Amino acid sequence: MAEQKNITVRATKREGRGKNDARRARRDGMVPVTVYGGEGGTVAALAPLRDLAAILRSDSGRNTIFSLDIEGIGASEVMFHDRQVHPLRMRLMHADFRRLVAGEKIEVTVTIHLTGEPVGVRDENGHLEQIIREIEIRCDPRDIPDEIIVDVSHLGVHDVLHVSDIPVNEKIEILVSADTVIATVGIVKEEVVAAPVIEGEAPVEPELISKGKKEDEEGGE
Repeated sequence: MAEQKNITVRATKREGRGKNDARRARRDGMVPVTVYGGEGGTVAALAPLRDLAAILRSDSGRNTIFSLDIEGIGASEVMFHDRQVHPLRMRLMHADFRRLVAGEKIEVTVTIHLTGEPVGVRDENGHLEQIIREIEIRCDPRDIPDEIIVDVSHLGVHDVLHVSDIPVNEKIEILVSADTVIATVGIVKEEVVAAPVIEGEAPVEPELISKGKKEDEEGGE
């Protein structure tokens, strides 16, 4: 579960809002962030990249609950709501944080982890294909699982695993249709590749032509 890990990230209120200010902040190892929701209004701040990157690398990742302490404003329990990552450097460029409210459920996305070797793969030369790898759920922030683990060892060839097969407790509400396919075991068929035909030439069968020629020659003797 996404437990409170007593993580505190110290931030400063962001004064400048232009692109140049954001670039300077990133050069200094800071990330522009926006905090909203809960009892406070929307606040723009700057937080250390190293602290946010460490949270995203943790087991609970973007679903980690932590305290964001903004100088001059105070601390709030928050979670990642959205983030922008540089497409080439894979560096966090901006983040949106949601303040948590006691008793309020939130919607988040968690990873689906398949475990076990399907019978259809082990004994029937099948291939396991995972169709979806994440799923949306609604629950209390402290009940968010790091991942949802589903056993697929019972699946045979042509068997299908649906969302309805996910074992979850009453604290978690799955927001995806129950008949959505998570994974299936299929058979990999070898594709027959035809011999290439050179343009302008008809395909020939050398052995048959040779045999016919020999028979013609023998018939002419």
